[in-house]
Formats: sequence, C-alpha cells, structure tokens
Amino acid sequence: MDYVVLDFETTGSCRGNANLPWQLGVVKMTERRVVPEESRSFFLKVPKDHQFNPYAPGRWATIRDILAESPSLLELWPELQPWLSGHFLVAHNVPTERTILCKTFPLHHFGPWFDTLTLARKAYPQLSSYQLEEIIATLNILPLVQKQCPNLAPHDALFDAFASAYLLEHLLHLPGWSDLQDRHFLCN
Repeated sequence: MDYVVLDFETTGSCRGNANLPWQLGVVKMTERRVVPEESRSFFLKVPKDHQFNPYAPGRWATIRDILAESPSLLELWPELQPWLSGHFLVAHNVPTERTILCKTFPLHHFGPWFDTLTLARKAYPQLSSYQLEEIIATLNILPLVQKQCPNLAPHDALFDAFASAYLLEHLLHLPGWSDLQDRHFLCN
C-alpha cells in the first residue's frame, strides 16, 4: 500500500484576506517505509499585497518575493496529480489539507485519508501534547526528520511532511498496527 503524506503551510486568516496555502510538502511511503528520494516541496503563489496573519508560523516573511513569483496550486495540477490520485493520503490534522485540496480542485475526489493526529492519540493516549513537533521529539523521531531536512525546521511544509511520514512509519510498526484499514482509521 502506498501513502502520500502532505503538509500545507498557510497565510492564516487575516481581516479581508483568505487563508491561502504558500507551501506544500509531499513525501511518499511504500511498504510501510518512508521513501526520502520521493519527496518534494513546492512554494505556492501568494500575491505581494496579500496579508499574512502575523502569527502564522514559518519562514514566509523572508521569502515574500519568491512566493509572489511562484505558481499557484491550480497551476501545479499536472505535476501534483500523480502524487494526489490513486494513493492513500496522510496528514497531521487532515481537515486542513483536505479543505485546501477540495477548495482548489472541487471536481476531484482525494483519499482515502489517514490522520496522524488521530492515530497518535489512539496509540499514545498519555501524551501531554499532540503537536507534531512535540510528538516526534517524544518518540525520538526528530533525528530521522532532521537527517532528511538538515536546514529546515517545524512549520516548513517538507519538514512537517517528513515528520508526519516518519510518525506514520513508527505507528505502522507497532504490534497490531501493520494495516490501518483493519483498524478503521480512515477519515473519509
């Protein structure tokens, strides 16, 4: 079973401005393993006059010129379609990623989806936080992510996609978790 793990970074809501995606990270998993060489990061168009929520995380403030010149998510469809169609999709807090895809590509059906946030809550109900960066630190997954993303940090879409992918890989190797379909964790 192949999985494609997604993470969007967004502008956040700001008075008079929609919450737009500005970065997408994707990582493929095959045979319950992360395939690092099958990963991509895309910057997405955000017009220069579009306001970001000042509390939106990530490095957006330093790359506004790059974002203004980047393609839109819609323009990237030919490149993204092989990643998004025919695979199980995974995200940490699926509603965010699913909403962005459904708004941009309303005539396409994506998924089925698995949510690493939901899965982590089921596997580790005693954790004090389920924020992705805290889970990967607690479960000692952070070094794997840092190896693939040595110059990146949490709230970079590729970093977070790798974090979710390695979290899913960890979960799939727990006793009794080898097949998520049997555990009824589909989000659709």
